[in-house]
Amino acid sequence: MNLMMLLEMAAEGLGDRVAVGSLDDGLTYRQLYDRAHGAANRYRAAGVESAVVCDESSPALPIALFGSAWAGIPYVPLNYRLPADDLLALAERAGSAVAIADESNLERLGGLPGVSCVSAEAFSADPAAGTDGHASPGDWNMDPDDLAVLLFTSGTTGSPKSAVLRHKHLVSYILGSVEFMGAGEDEATLVSVPPYHIAGVASMLSSVYAGRRIVQLPRFDPDVWIDTAEREGVTHAMVVPTMLTRIVDALDARGGAPMLGIRALSYGGGKMPRPVIERALDLFPITNFVNAYGLTETSSTISLLGPDDHRVAQYSDDPIEQQRLASVGRPLPGVEVQVRDDDGTVLGPGEVGEIFVRGEQVAGEYREKGSLLDADGWFPTRDGGFVDDDGYLFIQGRNDDVIIRGGENMSPGEIEDVAISHPGVRDAAAIGVPCREWGEKVVLLIVADGDAPDPDELDD
Repeated sequence: MNLMMLLEMAAEGLGDRVAVGSLDDGLTYRQLYDRAHGAANRYRAAGVESAVVCDESSPALPIALFGSAWAGIPYVPLNYRLPADDLLALAERAGSAVAIADESNLERLGGLPGVSCVSAEAFSADPAAGTDGHASPGDWNMDPDDLAVLLFTSGTTGSPKSAVLRHKHLVSYILGSVEFMGAGEDEATLVSVPPYHIAGVASMLSSVYAGRRIVQLPRFDPDVWIDTAEREGVTHAMVVPTMLTRIVDALDARGGAPMLGIRALSYGGGKMPRPVIERALDLFPITNFVNAYGLTETSSTISLLGPDDHRVAQYSDDPIEQQRLASVGRPLPGVEVQVRDDDGTVLGPGEVGEIFVRGEQVAGEYREKGSLLDADGWFPTRDGGFVDDDGYLFIQGRNDDVIIRGGENMSPGEIEDVAISHPGVRDAAAIGVPCREWGEKVVLLIVADGDAPDPDELDD
């Protein structure tokens, strides 16, 4: 297994179709394949350990990703928003590298020993500049255990951990969730999530394998998102809850006219306020909504709440069916989920505990800690939640975030759900702060919808 085989298949089957960019001047799948070949030549000629990218979404990203797979080195996207010291610390951990960066980060990374910098614009135009040919078509390594992607993921304490994703994990996710050449020639996906998140990597791989054109939005702005979607004929998109909230607000500010071009819109990466998704269902009346739950360590999505569940919840009078809008649906085929208590006992429906997951796409590995999979291949997500009687998974937040008040464990997610149900609250966050009497006390932060509600109402 190697990520390059996904692009090779697309280039052979859809060579003249535009892969990245606008229809009039974008890269075709054959051109993307050729530029990945050039990138592999650059990496091999430089003899580096990794392919670092420190850039907003641009054509350089898929070229660097597939080129690194061809050359047999990991793709390492960095958070370009980090302060200089933090960014350099992560870049140093990647080892010797060719670093593709935007103009603002070229100078910051240029002084690191063993790092050769090139601007994203120059790399996109000629990724093989300065080489005389080192990679031959099809000569990538097919060892499934080769390291494909390193993603830095922050925890509650300490420096970011580098999550290890091997080719077998990412390819397993794509083969298990995406139909090869399943996209029509008119389909395009709008990518507006940060490239250093797993969603950014997964969106590139999924789109290439499906044959869906990638439209990149370097910086998210709700009005630009709407205008770009309409101008480029976007049919698919993925957003996080905050993005969808702002898109809904922007559409309402424009008069509430529905968007009819988007066929599928997935969201994930955080808790979705129920009023937001309910309003979005009205504003996108022909759109198939999907709530996708996954982690960096699981190579993206492991559970989906599909379009039918969204529509049933939208029109149903059944409280159980309505409540499923707050769930992340059911596990993907090939993925198993368990909820366990602190002693490791598997819990039944409705019982809250820690979520464990198992499957071919689950990596659960860090460079610093090694594999966290247990003897049977289960990965502890550190997310709390439960499964209902019909197998729908509900996430209640990170176990690390539990508020312990007077010896009682309190879930911030449950508190936030109650607060958001108030008509005067658009969004809410519950946090624990030190308290002499109770150990911790709950502080609720809200975004008011209009006039702020009376605090006594929320106390009730």
